Amino acid sequence: TDDMAELLLGESKLEQCLKENALKQSSSPLGPRPKLTEVRKHLTAALDRGNLKPEFLQEANLIMAKLNYVEGDYKEALNTYARVGVDDLQLAAVPPYRLRMIAEAYSTKGLCLEKLPISSSASNLHVDREQEIVTCYEKAGDIALLYLQEIERVINANIQNRSPKPGPTAHEQELGFFLETGLQRAHVLYFKNGNLTRGVGRFRELLRAVETRTTQNLRMTIARQLAEILLRGMCEQSYWNPLEDPPQQSPLDDPLRKEKCSESIQCSEKAVKFANYIFCPQENTEEALLLLLISESMANRDAVLSRIPEHKNDRIISLQSASVVYDLLTIALGRRGQYEMLSECLERAMKFAFEEFHLWYQFALSLMAAGKSARAVKVLKECIRLKPDDATIPLLAAKLCMGSLHWLEEAERFAKTVVDLGDKTSEFKAKGYLALGLTYSLQATDASLRGMQEVLQRKALLAFQRAHSLSPTDHLAAFYLALQLAISRQIPEALGYVRQALQLQGDDANSLHLLALLLSAQKHYHDALNIIDMALSEYPENFILLFTKVKLESLCRGPDEALLTCKHMLQIWKSCYNLTNPRVTIKCFMQCVWPHSFYDGNFFFITSAGSVHATSIAASRVEQALSEVASSLQSSAPKQGPLHPWMTLAQIWLHAAEVYIGIGKPAEATACTQEAANLFPMSHYVLYMRGQVAELRGNIDEAKRWYEEALSISPTHVKSMQRLALILHQLGRYSLAEKILRDAVQVNSTAHEVWNGLGEVLQAQGNDDAATECFLTALELEASSPVVPFTIIPRVL
Repeated sequence: TDDMAELLLGESKLEQCLKENALKQSSSPLGPRPKLTEVRKHLTAALDRGNLKPEFLQEANLIMAKLNYVEGDYKEALNTYARVGVDDLQLAAVPPYRLRMIAEAYSTKGLCLEKLPISSSASNLHVDREQEIVTCYEKAGDIALLYLQEIERVINANIQNRSPKPGPTAHEQELGFFLETGLQRAHVLYFKNGNLTRGVGRFRELLRAVETRTTQNLRMTIARQLAEILLRGMCEQSYWNPLEDPPQQSPLDDPLRKEKCSESIQCSEKAVKFANYIFCPQENTEEALLLLLISESMANRDAVLSRIPEHKNDRIISLQSASVVYDLLTIALGRRGQYEMLSECLERAMKFAFEEFHLWYQFALSLMAAGKSARAVKVLKECIRLKPDDATIPLLAAKLCMGSLHWLEEAERFAKTVVDLGDKTSEFKAKGYLALGLTYSLQATDASLRGMQEVLQRKALLAFQRAHSLSPTDHLAAFYLALQLAISRQIPEALGYVRQALQLQGDDANSLHLLALLLSAQKHYHDALNIIDMALSEYPENFILLFTKVKLESLCRGPDEALLTCKHMLQIWKSCYNLTNPRVTIKCFMQCVWPHSFYDGNFFFITSAGSVHATSIAASRVEQALSEVASSLQSSAPKQGPLHPWMTLAQIWLHAAEVYIGIGKPAEATACTQEAANLFPMSHYVLYMRGQVAELRGNIDEAKRWYEEALSISPTHVKSMQRLALILHQLGRYSLAEKILRDAVQVNSTAHEVWNGLGEVLQAQGNDDAATECFLTALELEASSPVVPFTIIPRVL
């Protein structure tokens, strides 16, 4: 009894001392301190008398070896383990506390072997020593897991037996330094020694063990670390799933490392319980994603939300742990383009992201990538509040507002914020003026009054000039300055700046396109076509360039060449897309490389660059709804997937129809228009083309009806207004024709056909002076009119 008392006193005082003086892997020995001297007296007294039973004698020696390690006497600790025969200790039918002692013994033995130098420099001795150390840690980790499972089972059983009512949950066991080292050191050594295969295998063994409350945090850490290795250190070719045996030779491992062949180093499989498999990943990204989603659920469950000062450190640790998981999730899901899923994951993180910029910013970026622009802008506003000096955030917000949202007033506010920040971050001041100029330019396109258009165009020009002066080496500043000058019909000046932009960035598609349009405005159609061909050699799937090519070929090479280009566009479209529509003659469709935008004056499609009138945006939304209703009434199969590819296909058919109308072939033009109508039966441009075909056939009343229907959907469609006014002029309704043409001039003051039509109507009314002014204006505008409007080129940040 006295010997047992000495043993228990020695063990308790040693544990108390270790609690007061926490050990670390790199820490120096505690040395012979008074408390440790007392521990040695108790243990020596218990051992010297020799009255202890054999199992307790073993335990006393294990505690003595542990004491030797704490004091720094590693050699004596190893000698003690050799005397005890630690490798022969039984694990079956032993109490949980003894499992803990054996696990700590293996861990301590591994630590001692790491601390002691090898007497010989022979490489095979080094390999043997490393192998022995890893074996000790693996056994320590396996037995530690078994101990934690057993102790949890015992505690749960005691709670259930004590009270039939739901009692308190089992408290979490403290692992301590030695058990933690046993669980975490083996895989660290594998990776340190270049044996990635064995390290990954060890991670998987630990994760497959039945979970306990104590190992939950450790499990989350290991899952996160394994996911990081799978994402950053393992390719698909070197991956093997958890049910397969690891490869004997793997490109993951250090090829210079010589490893002694040995049998599988594991504790007896009975020592660790493994859960049954429910799902087995088949590739590295799949396994990494599974691990990260598990880690995320644990991080969310254990998140510290309390804001009281006492919980500050716990809250910081909880947040850091979750942030790492979400960063890895961003890598894993971003590789596969799963931004919708990523935004949902980051939304769950918002509950503990109060005042945490990183998570808010990641959430905003994921929403942007997922196409949820409106929400992304709201989240970016919070990011601006958290980090008001960062100019990149309002720039991103301005980009979104100028894009598909078309919130130009919001975009202007964000751009001004960047300009104001430019005093602190001068490198962004030019970008701020660029964003401001784009905003004014798009607002000018939307403006319904000619005076307002001119004011906004001047403001845009000044902003672009300031951006160019602040950043003369930025090709975008020179390009947008050239584009704004072109829109204002200052063709020679625009040519100078677009050439500067091409000197800075010679392969920019938009700059090449603008150069071609400027040449076409000077009536150098063949030169413009050569530029387009050169640009298409770099960007063969750029539909904006191809559409311009059709127009130029009709003028330079004849309609046959233009129709061949339309056929080529259909082939390109077919080659890349997967969606089908039974009512369309081509079976597949392709994803465009150009922004989903097109100019309102020419086509009915909306541009992400915002190159349309605000009324056109509303009109195209009406068109979409009406087209869906019309399609359902005609019992056509609904279009699959996003709308933009179908819009592209409709544009191709309408270009072909326009070519056929130009050469006087109404039957072929009707067939092409019908293909577009199958896709968007209520598009104002489809209705306009129907009117064109009716005019070609000589059906003036039918044409008038189609133009009126087109204008009922898009009241500012200039081409429909011009053609309707021409018919009214033929019918002798001069006043109404004049009213429509004056409205068209307000919408687009650079349309020379409208000015010419207005002159003809005024002349028919006997107002010769005003008619002469209109004809002169038409001649002046026609002299600088490109083959397609300059605003076809997307204006995006």
